[in-house]
Amino acid sequence: MKTPFLPFTRPSIDEETIADVADVLRSGWITSGPKVQAFEAALSEYCGGRTVRVFNSGTATLEVALRLAKVSRGDTPITTPLTWVATANVMLEVGATPTFVDVAPATRNIDLEKLDAAIKPTTKAIIPVDLAGLPVDRQRLYEIAKSRNVRVVEDAAQSLGASSHGKAIGSTGDFVSFSFHANKNITTSEGGALVLPDDIDPELCERLRLQGVQRFPDGGMDVDVLGGKFNLTDIAAAIGLGQLKHLADFTERRRHLAHLYFERIDPRLGLELPPADFENSNWHMFQPLLPPGTDRGAFIAAMKERGIGVGVHYPALHLFSLYRQFGFKEGDFPVAEDIGRRIVTLPLFPAMANGDVDRVCSALAETLRKS
Repeated sequence: MKTPFLPFTRPSIDEETIADVADVLRSGWITSGPKVQAFEAALSEYCGGRTVRVFNSGTATLEVALRLAKVSRGDTPITTPLTWVATANVMLEVGATPTFVDVAPATRNIDLEKLDAAIKPTTKAIIPVDLAGLPVDRQRLYEIAKSRNVRVVEDAAQSLGASSHGKAIGSTGDFVSFSFHANKNITTSEGGALVLPDDIDPELCERLRLQGVQRFPDGGMDVDVLGGKFNLTDIAAAIGLGQLKHLADFTERRRHLAHLYFERIDPRLGLELPPADFENSNWHMFQPLLPPGTDRGAFIAAMKERGIGVGVHYPALHLFSLYRQFGFKEGDFPVAEDIGRRIVTLPLFPAMANGDVDRVCSALAETLRKS
């Protein structure tokens, strides 16, 4: 009997959640409604009572956060080049021009030692990214941001369930953006959430989420800002409510699997393993770096032949054609470029068995010893 293919990720959705989705479909109210309100309330409770609004993607939450932070044409917000391209694309959407700061080799997150020097009068916001679920040091980040009077939009798309200095990501800080994409630690199939700071009007956030519309009790309406079509459906919210109940268990299981990888990967293979942070990271992904000179495409193909799915998260985005048009080039951010060329994402998701880690490690050994 052939061994089943092991993808690098797969969501775990229980039968109770599937039944809840069926109930929503039967109810006739399938777009934004009571389930969205319940999901926002549950997320607010998780985030220590902070105001949370849900959206149809994590990308939308970042864009709306920038608009709420009044980032616009002529501004130069800062982020890392080692992230999903959406983090920078939303800056272009609001008319701003991205500024990149290289990553620190030890964390693969934005190098906070280089951040202060990159802040200019046109820097209204910083978007740090918690790569693979390892949080940027929030204490140091906010020391820099507050000293320079710059807003922070935390791209916590990958770090729900993680913590920094003993505080859950989302429970403190300025804007915090989560993603519920299918590959995230909890999913709504597609979706996201934005945690709002106290000085931001939630009703303005809601108008930006849905075409700028403001409704009145008499049935009239007005539009006073340009909004998008970013609302989450009740179908998606029902999935999210079911997933959120399992977040702690999912995180514990991911940490256990990551421990197994550290124990069982043969150090003689030459892989550079990710930061071994089991206190703060939620282990959204397990990402070693291939040995220098390894043909990554051939490696991925060889692992696939052995029944193992491998992802790439992420190439350094400043080298994409779109961003080269802004003058970015090879050599601008050497640490991110090196990591982006060699990084691979190995299977890690809660439904994996311990033996699946052994399968991956055996395939790694067979593949890298032959390459």
